[in-house]
Amino acid sequence: MSSINNKYLISTNPAKGYVEVGRVPISSKEEIIATVKKAREALPAWRALSVKNRGEYFRKFLELYKNRVEELAELQTKEIGKPIIESLSECNSRAASLELNIERSIKVLESQVLDVYDTYQTELHFEPYGVVAAISPWNYPTSQFLIAVGQPLLAGNTMVFKHSEECPLTSQLFARLMKEAGFPKGVFACLYGDGAVGEVLIDQDIDLIMFTGSSQVGEMIYKKAAEKFIPAVLEMGGSSPAIVFDDVDLDETCLSVFNERFSNNGQICCALKRLIVHESIYDQVIEKLTKIIDAQIVGDPINEKTTIGSLSAKRQLATLEAQVEDARNKGAIIVTGGKRAEGLDGAYYMPTLITNTTTDMKVVTEEVFGPVLPIITFKTEEEALRIAHDTPYGLSAFVYSKDLERTDRIAHALEAGQVSINGCSYFSTNAPFGGYKRSGIGRTKGDIGFLQVTKQKVISRPN
Repeated sequence: MSSINNKYLISTNPAKGYVEVGRVPISSKEEIIATVKKAREALPAWRALSVKNRGEYFRKFLELYKNRVEELAELQTKEIGKPIIESLSECNSRAASLELNIERSIKVLESQVLDVYDTYQTELHFEPYGVVAAISPWNYPTSQFLIAVGQPLLAGNTMVFKHSEECPLTSQLFARLMKEAGFPKGVFACLYGDGAVGEVLIDQDIDLIMFTGSSQVGEMIYKKAAEKFIPAVLEMGGSSPAIVFDDVDLDETCLSVFNERFSNNGQICCALKRLIVHESIYDQVIEKLTKIIDAQIVGDPINEKTTIGSLSAKRQLATLEAQVEDARNKGAIIVTGGKRAEGLDGAYYMPTLITNTTTDMKVVTEEVFGPVLPIITFKTEEEALRIAHDTPYGLSAFVYSKDLERTDRIAHALEAGQVSINGCSYFSTNAPFGGYKRSGIGRTKGDIGFLQVTKQKVISRPN
């Protein structure tokens, strides 16, 4: 987590009693204005390079990145409380994704001949928007950084980037790697600070906004973009449902549900957050999930045996406690967890399972960013879908059943940007990512992601 004094963003360890990890100077308004101006000045030369040449800068970045993976993983664990085993997995896997983007950019952004006639032909060309302002969250610092900067820069945009105030040191390390990789001055720059810095950034002379974060902030940014008449790619909050039918393999399904909910301590925008279970298997699901949850090791995230670390910040802990207390006061039953971890100094909360939940409880109506899972029962397929859709969010969804005709039917009916059937990951090599409803607008990743950060121009020329 972080705290702020007049001049510095102070990074503290939420798993070690909030001791200081390091500090970074907060970007002033004057610095923000100057940074955007430099990005504007750097744009013509950067966009004039071929896609292949722009990719060479990222290849140099990758060489440096691969040598710093362990350092990066440890740093983000210290800043946000993510278990080191998860940090290492994240950092090691991201290199392959960037390599793929470098390769795909050449093919996807290549000019295309659309139609050929007797005397002329039409062509489709992809051009950068210009200066991109990108604002990213803390929960997956490495992934979020590479998603934010990879495709826009490869497509010829220049970028001013602001990471969350919860991971300024991780962000600073990335900025150093970009500089060491030799990116031309002004092509990429990093700002440091809280939401106030982000607000100043999006008020500047920019051409595209990329944002990942809460729906409330995303809606404010969308209004700003509308005033400027510029596009925005927004990936926002989620309260993803999982529908479990009565014909599933209970052991496999419960393990999948646990992983989808409690990975990264439940601090994932697209995580499974509401479990909708057929009433006939309700008791069995509770029993098996409780057994899995109670077997977890809650503790110091730097310890490789730890499976549940701390939350990212003290304020996250306070919000989570309030949501669970609201459920308790309205008659919910806390099957396991529902309290801070004892004997640990930091933002620790025990993994929690809640039953007897109703649709007026905050653990159901709000986005819950922590290791808490409410369970709701259903009788019919229609009722399950009604419960699943009773939310303003539509980021992701999950369905479990051995009847594949039913799972396909449900998957198409669910109002979500991505749907997992029986635990299959929707994070694949070429899959785009984004949400329906208040969960976002536009898509990142995959070939579609490149189209979101470019303008398409048709040129008609003589043969």
